[in-house]
Amino acid sequence: MINLRQRSYQKELMDGDNISFEAMAQTLKELNIINTRLGGHAITLKGVKELKGIVSPLTICEIGCGGGDNLFAIYKYCLNKNIPVSFIGIDMNDGCIAFAKQQYPQLPCQWICSDYEVMNFGENKPDIIFSSLFCHHFTDEQLITMLQWLQQNSSQGFFINDLQRHWLAYYLIKYITKFFSKSYLVKNDACLSVARSFRKKDWQQLFQQAGIGNFTINWKWAFRWLVVAENKK
Repeated sequence: MINLRQRSYQKELMDGDNISFEAMAQTLKELNIINTRLGGHAITLKGVKELKGIVSPLTICEIGCGGGDNLFAIYKYCLNKNIPVSFIGIDMNDGCIAFAKQQYPQLPCQWICSDYEVMNFGENKPDIIFSSLFCHHFTDEQLITMLQWLQQNSSQGFFINDLQRHWLAYYLIKYITKFFSKSYLVKNDACLSVARSFRKKDWQQLFQQAGIGNFTINWKWAFRWLVVAENKK
């Protein structure tokens, strides 16, 4: 059985260069299915609901936005609730941005191909910034910097939707993707993402080192954490 006591830093194929648009598109489509069927989008919506307050119109930014499926899920929710909203999607992979624009032309979103770290919103900070299945791609040291950036660049606060490091999650996703995935990236990276992910104490230590105290950590099905940090008024 795999040892998951510590986070793995083994690189995922998806973090590499020279991935074809077709391979990336197939991967992003399957991630959307996983997010839909295993509750990932529902968790993202919970994060929005905890932070949205009474701000109107609302501006929501996702870093590591991938194919845009999370933003589209929020858009449908806001449309149904008559909540005026606009979006900013940031990803440094131009293939992801191209796919998102292609898939969701109706989304009121500013798509930006960039490293999130170099973004400076000035006085026009998004109300909410979030990430989904993004943090596990980074080292602990990089995550401390990310948490500080998220706090400094959001007006209401930020939230994180990411995986729990657990042996059952590792083997379940390994065999589910082995038999049902058509993406070589998903087949390789799905269980590795779990090995690179987090336990509750990891988040507690990261927030402590980042100097952020006003946050909550809640476990969600299937094997995810919803971490919400509200900026103090």
